[in-house]
Amino acid sequence: MRQRRFLPSTRLLLALDAVVRHGSVTAAAQELNLTQSTVSRLILSLEAQLGVELFTRTRRRLIPNDAAIGYQRDVARALDIVQRASMAVLANPEGGTLSLAVLPTFATRWLGPRLGDFLNAHPGIAVNLSTRIGLVDFAGEAFDAAIRFGGPDRAGAHQQKLFDERVTACVSPAFAENHRLDTLDDLAGLPMLHLESRPNVWSDWFTGQGATPPATGGMMMDQFSMMIQAAISGLGIALLPDYLARIEIADGRLVPIFGQAVPVQGAYWLDWPESREEAAPLRAFRDWLAGETDG
Repeated sequence: MRQRRFLPSTRLLLALDAVVRHGSVTAAAQELNLTQSTVSRLILSLEAQLGVELFTRTRRRLIPNDAAIGYQRDVARALDIVQRASMAVLANPEGGTLSLAVLPTFATRWLGPRLGDFLNAHPGIAVNLSTRIGLVDFAGEAFDAAIRFGGPDRAGAHQQKLFDERVTACVSPAFAENHRLDTLDDLAGLPMLHLESRPNVWSDWFTGQGATPPATGGMMMDQFSMMIQAAISGLGIALLPDYLARIEIADGRLVPIFGQAVPVQGAYWLDWPESREEAAPLRAFRDWLAGETDG
């Protein structure tokens, strides 16, 4: 049974969250559409309920102490979870909601075009998507699952492999016309585009071509969408995952050079926490993904 003392009202928690985030009662009051005195009283009520002083009062200012800063961090996560849960109920009152974190370009270029088939096959399930580049903290974020790139080393989560990474070197048609690209030696001195999450991919690609990886330099980016646009603009050579390269090549915006779909380190994975293992929407999504990826 939950103890009322340790479950302050949402009103009190929102006041704490706003004051700590803004570092100002005035700004917090503006965000919450309350008066400054009301916000100050809410903070006093919270401290009284917990029996702990969270702020130092100095010249009408509330300065959060270490306890307040740590408490706000946890409260903010909890408020986000409640908000997402409420939005899920609103979007799908009958239940069956799947909240998924997914890589940005993967979401728009691979998952998005296929997702309609899943929804048509499972009309009772609503899917909420949020983009994430790094690992998702399932303990602190209200996600049922996440799609990531990397190795099979995600601790504290179940995993399902989607497919291995294969990459193709691509350049714009104009870049291909203006540079000799007959042998791997011709790449010496040419700009190569890099992705932060794939630090070893050029080395893997050269090895896959049967060549010794050279020292490479060039622009560094954090998303494939940026790399694709840079390559289309003629800024360098891009190594693109096969599912992206096929799209750009078919559209004529990029052309492949040398061997296509070269295997490199890393794969795409679906991760989910133990607590969501038996959730029906997630089970349906896992089964559908297995069919889409032959996983």
